[in-house]
Amino acid sequence: MRRHLGAAVLGLLCALALTGCSGTGLIPDAAAAPEHPSTNGSTPPARPKPTETPLSPATRAHLSDASLNIADGRHVGVGMPISLTFKRPVPTSERADVERRLKVTADPGVVGSWAWIKDRNLHDGQRVDFRPRTFWKPGTKVSVSAGPDISRTFTVDRSLVATVDVRTHRMTVVKDGAPTRTIPITAGRPGLDTWNGTMVVLDKQRRVYMDSRTVNLGDAYAGYYGYAVHLTTSGTYLHENPKANTHAGSRNVTHGCIGLASDGTAARFYEQIIPGDVIRVTNSKDTVASGNGYGDWNLSWSEWRSRSAL
Repeated sequence: MRRHLGAAVLGLLCALALTGCSGTGLIPDAAAAPEHPSTNGSTPPARPKPTETPLSPATRAHLSDASLNIADGRHVGVGMPISLTFKRPVPTSERADVERRLKVTADPGVVGSWAWIKDRNLHDGQRVDFRPRTFWKPGTKVSVSAGPDISRTFTVDRSLVATVDVRTHRMTVVKDGAPTRTIPITAGRPGLDTWNGTMVVLDKQRRVYMDSRTVNLGDAYAGYYGYAVHLTTSGTYLHENPKANTHAGSRNVTHGCIGLASDGTAARFYEQIIPGDVIRVTNSKDTVASGNGYGDWNLSWSEWRSRSAL
C-alpha cells in the first residue's frame, strides 16, 4: 500500500568531520589526494592543524534545535544513513558552515559524505544526510556530533539485505553475504506498483492501522495489518496480508505494499528485521525518491557528493 499512509568534494572529509585524520576516522576519497606526490625524497612540511572558527549565531540557531535520527547506543542495519533535520530551512548560503560543524568518526574508517536531501514531508534545506560510499561494514563503531548539543554513538549490526523481484513474486534474503531463504510475496498491482529501488527500514510495528482514504483510494481498505516493516514515509510497508495466502508467488494484488502470508511467514521475517536493514525492489516502476524515507542509496556516488554544500 505504497500511497496509503499518511560533496562536491567528499567534504575533504578530514576537514569536514575530523581535526586530523586517523585510522579510525573517515578516509578521504582518492579524488582528494594529490595527483603528483613528491618524488625528490624530501619530507613535505607538516600542515598546520585547522583552527575551528566560533559558531556563527545563524549556525548555532540551526544546530540548537536539530534532531538526529539514531538514538545513542543503538544497533542498526548496514544501510542506515545518519540524518539530521532542522525545524527551519537552512538557507543555501549557510549550509556549508552548518556542514563543517557535523563530525563523523568510524572504526573501521569509511569513505563518506554529507548531502542535502529534500525530505518528502519537509521544506528544502531541512534535512542533511551522511552515508558511506557503500553500505557500512558490520561491526563498525560510529560517533556523530552536530554542534555543542548533539553527540551520539551507534554500532552497525550484522548485514541483512532482502531483494524483492516483483516479476517473479519472490524475495531473497541475504544475511552476512549468504542467501538464507527465498520467500513468496505479492506486490503492488498494475497502476499501484510498488516503488522500485533501494529502501531502508525506518522502523517496525506489530500492528499498524491503514486507511485508504488518507491516500485518495476511497474505501479500498481500512484496518489493522500485522508484522509491519516500514519502508517509506509515503506509506510503503512490507507486512502480513491475508491476500498473500492465495497470491504470494504468483500475482501482484496489493495497493503498493509488499505482502507476506499469515502462516508464520510474515512473523518470521519481522522478527529478524532491525531499522537500517536494506530492502531492494527490482523489476518494478518509478524509483523511490531519496527523501521518501531513506532512499539515499538510489543516488550514485557522484550525485550524492554533488549535494554537499562544501
